[in-house]
This record gives sequence, structure tokens and C-alpha cells, in this order.
Amino acid sequence: MADRDELKRAAAERAVEFVESGMVLGLGTGSTAAFFVEALAARVGQGLSVIAIPTSERTAAQAHRLGIPLASFAEHRQIDLAIDGADEVQRISLDLIKGRGGALLREKIVAAASRRFIVIVDDDKLVDRLGTTGPLPVEVAQFGWQATADALERLDCRPELRRTGAGQSFLTDGGNFILDCRFGSIENPVETERRINAIVGVVENGLFVGRSSAVIVASEDGVEILTSGGTVSR
Repeated sequence: MADRDELKRAAAERAVEFVESGMVLGLGTGSTAAFFVEALAARVGQGLSVIAIPTSERTAAQAHRLGIPLASFAEHRQIDLAIDGADEVQRISLDLIKGRGGALLREKIVAAASRRFIVIVDDDKLVDRLGTTGPLPVEVAQFGWQATADALERLDCRPELRRTGAGQSFLTDGGNFILDCRFGSIENPVETERRINAIVGVVENGLFVGRSSAVIVASEDGVEILTSGGTVSR
């Protein structure tokens, strides 16, 4: 079995080929996105001129350390291209689950503001149905989170408050809690997303439905680019 980090790196390095000088970029969060930031920094060091908006304080710190110029939505309302990883990618539809790294709100804001949103994964993240390999993260307000959890449970899931290794409640960069909701197989992501977001106290959820422009998948057989039309290119 090929090393997963090497596959993630291969997908990230392929994604850098889509970056053009002068772009405003959205930088994702997570282990695969970190490889993309590294690859992008190497191109910046060779003269590529870009400005980036990070989706987390962790990514911002990495990009700053590597010399990638950073900006915010105060300066740029629209992003040319966002690159991010995913926890699950549904084959054919390319719908996603994101947020197991804790940055789903900012990630979705950046994806929604981007002309193109390219996802980078290793083939282990491909699934036939979303929700089959782990929970769906739902970011919620701290106040009354127990009532929000009860409302989510009525959607036939098992919500669990995310905690740190030290046993403290996990806090997002926005100061919110995350409820990891185990739905099992999610048959209708569009309806599930709508019903979750209708609950008072929910800030955002980790379903990214209809947002992927393409998914770059690295496997032992090489790197493929998937589009929602089912097109596959190498």
C-alpha cells in the first residue's frame, strides 16, 4: 500500500498546476491542504505572484511562515480558486463531508466565494454514500448547545460534543462548539443539509453539496481528476 502522505502530496502538487499568477486563492485546512500550501510556497519562491485567504489560523500560520502573502475578505470579496481537502467525497456527485479538522465554517465561506473549488484527496476518501466512514460535523453556538443537540438527534443521528485530547470542549476559530453527528449513510445530502441548517443554534454543517468544481484523486495507479459530469482525466 502506498504511503498516504505521499498520495496526499501527489494530489496537492497536481493542484498547484491550476494556480496562475495574479490569482486570489483560498487555502484549505487539514493534512492534505497543508501539502498544497507547501507546494504553493515553492512556486511563490520561484516568482509566482498570488494572494491567499486562509480558512483557519493554523493554515494562516503555515502560509505566513512559508512566505505566502495573505489577505482577507476586507480586501477581496471574491476568490479565483480555492483548494482544500475533504473527509469524504461521494463518487459521481462529488458532494463532500468536511470539518473533521474543525474548520468547516470558514472552509464553506471560502468555497462559496470562489469561482472554482478544487478538492484534493487520496482515494481512501472516495465513498458511495456520505456518512459511511465517520460523523458529519455540525458547528453550533455554545449557548444552548444541549438543546441544539436534542434537535439534531430528532433527525435520526447521534450527536456527540467534540472534545480535545485533554477532555475540554473543542472550540473552532470562531469560538463555537462542534457536534459530531453520526447519521450512517446519508441518502439525501441536499435535504439533510436543509434540515440541519433549519435548526436554531446551528451555525453551519459539514455537508458541501454541489460545490466541487473538480476533485483531484491520488492513488497507487496515479492521479486522476474527477468532475461532476463523470469525466475522468489524468
